[in-house]
Amino acid sequence: IFLVGLSVMLYPTLSDYVNQLHQSRAVASYAQDVDTMTDADYSAYFDAADAFNAQVAANENALYRPDQLTGYNDTLDITGTGIMGYITISKIGVELPIYHGTSDGVLQIAAGHLEGTSLPVGGESTHAVLSAHRGLPTAKLFSDLDLMQVGDRFTIYTLNQALTYQVDQITVILPEEIEALAIEPGKDYVTLMTCTPYAVNTHRLLVRGVRVPD
Repeated sequence: IFLVGLSVMLYPTLSDYVNQLHQSRAVASYAQDVDTMTDADYSAYFDAADAFNAQVAANENALYRPDQLTGYNDTLDITGTGIMGYITISKIGVELPIYHGTSDGVLQIAAGHLEGTSLPVGGESTHAVLSAHRGLPTAKLFSDLDLMQVGDRFTIYTLNQALTYQVDQITVILPEEIEALAIEPGKDYVTLMTCTPYAVNTHRLLVRGVRVPD
């Protein structure tokens, strides 16, 4: 009985450790692959990402009908695994790989990029949305996102580029209120999204950042 109880108590800690190890390896492998690329490779991938983001900005239904966009899964996928970069949030001790899409398989282990929003490469009239679970017993992910405050910063690493965003707005919405994720002309935003309240998950917590100099 003691061993069973101890195992139950240690399971979340051990699972989180294993997941963090997996996340660190994914980030390290991605960074290693990026280091082998040439300037011409970087330009080609960024040009494709900018072209995709132009599609998103031009399509007012992109958030509702991401299937109307073309080339999503191939853009920024340099390894064939779906990883497009990674995010660090020093305030809450997070470093997570970012994958295409928000399938349950992705959100169990990493941050997912919400299809129908801009890819996280910056630029005017872009708004990328990154989502991760909160409160999983097996992984920390965005569990502490509610500790973020206006003025805090996070950084998105894509290819050889590091983009820093400063939190300018924190809101709570209903799941269907996705107009809060829309592009604002001329703005460069990234929004971090997770479920709230903790373990209830009826609403969505949005932590929006605006691009600032690195």
